[in-house]
Amino acid sequence: MNRAFLQHQWLAFWRSKNTGKSIAVSIVLGLTLLYFFANLLILSFFLDKILEKVIPERDAIDSFNGLLLYYFLADLLVRFQFQELPTLRVKPYLALPVGKNKIISYLSLTSLWTGFSLSPFLLTVPFLLKVLVFDGEFVAFCGLVIAIAGLTLLNHFFSLWLKRKINMNAWFMVAFLVSLAAIALADFYLDSVSLQAVSRRIFGSILERPYLAAVPVLLATAMFYMHQKFLKSNLYLDELYKERTGAKSTTDIPFLKNFGMAGELAALEVKLIIRNKRPKSTVITSLFFMFYGLIFYTNREPSPSLMIVAGLMMTGIFIIQYGQFMFSWQSAHFDGIMANNISAEDFFKSKFLLFTVFSSITFLLTMPYVYFGWEILFAHAMLYLWNIGVSSLIVLTFANWNFKYIDLSKGSSFNWEGVGASQFIIGIPLFILPMMLYLLMKLASDSMTALALLGFIGAFFLLTRAYWLNKLLKIFKSKRYAIAEGFRNH
Repeated sequence: MNRAFLQHQWLAFWRSKNTGKSIAVSIVLGLTLLYFFANLLILSFFLDKILEKVIPERDAIDSFNGLLLYYFLADLLVRFQFQELPTLRVKPYLALPVGKNKIISYLSLTSLWTGFSLSPFLLTVPFLLKVLVFDGEFVAFCGLVIAIAGLTLLNHFFSLWLKRKINMNAWFMVAFLVSLAAIALADFYLDSVSLQAVSRRIFGSILERPYLAAVPVLLATAMFYMHQKFLKSNLYLDELYKERTGAKSTTDIPFLKNFGMAGELAALEVKLIIRNKRPKSTVITSLFFMFYGLIFYTNREPSPSLMIVAGLMMTGIFIIQYGQFMFSWQSAHFDGIMANNISAEDFFKSKFLLFTVFSSITFLLTMPYVYFGWEILFAHAMLYLWNIGVSSLIVLTFANWNFKYIDLSKGSSFNWEGVGASQFIIGIPLFILPMMLYLLMKLASDSMTALALLGFIGAFFLLTRAYWLNKLLKIFKSKRYAIAEGFRNH
């Protein structure tokens, strides 16, 4: 049956109207992967020399063992962001007399066809051949490679399971990110746990007793069956994207209902984000920017310029990342919005509401950075006002000149769909404008006063939003048919 599935996918690829474009993209991606793999091989070949120079007090294999857990945590993060689910490819078979086990086996088989599955071996095997096999430690080499294979498969199936659980309940994502943040905080800042020491002990034990490599293999096997069981119990049409009948939807947001039609439209857009790959990936990427402060604020005295950059990114990342593709997120049903009994005013108000809610959440998430100084919290508060007052207005203004279609079902990895000139130009007012205003104000006052003036400008635009909304509506009404036509002609 797997052969039949693969044959159907092959035929579907060649019969698609976008075959030429897909081939071109595949060639570019293939060449990029080959270049990446070549770099991994070269790095692995010289890894013993690099480790001896970076960590001279330890031998290469001991340093290598101490870094392996860090590598697999980073691998898990990258998989979580970029590894796509192969669910939609078999969706038509769910209505046919095809056994669930066969569909699940096909999903698991095709999910392994990814560069993530090969990367750990390219990065480690040449190095281990040099330091172990050439020194007569073949059994230890086999044990460590088997352990790496087990952890690679564990990460692979855990990532797939987690992403599918997040599709049904967004709290799993929060728990995952909080867990990673807690590990990083305990290791790098509180010094209560040394992940390097744990990693060195685990893989050092496998080197001494290679039979212990069976442990990560068993963990990977358990994760594989857990993922299979989840798929089998949820393999129904649309079931992987919503809760079962009778359960309350996790995307019901009673708070937004208080804002009338604008709130209902905002709630629908939240559902659009959660149920589709591209917008969901954008929001997940935005959450990772909450750790930006750990780059800018640690081990140094935070300068006002750094606070401007970090504050703009962290409190306004949703507006920047998601807002730059307005109204392309609704391109597939933009005609329906135009023909429905939805006023343009409510449509725009829902966007402002969405930006305000998400920016408020990100601002609250950045409040712990007060640990590095009260001036950081003050800067974030001022830039939060700037983002919801000015940045939201800028992205919605640019949206009136964005006619690029986006297919929501496609992932965001190496996907340039919807990207046009406006995505490059929009960075000028979003980043350069507040920085220039800050520098000009700083010439006549101190840093904190300049930041306060940025917050005042943001609050002014927020309080006068009704006036600017009318200006936006006039532009939109003159452009809406051109926007709709652009989305149709994708």
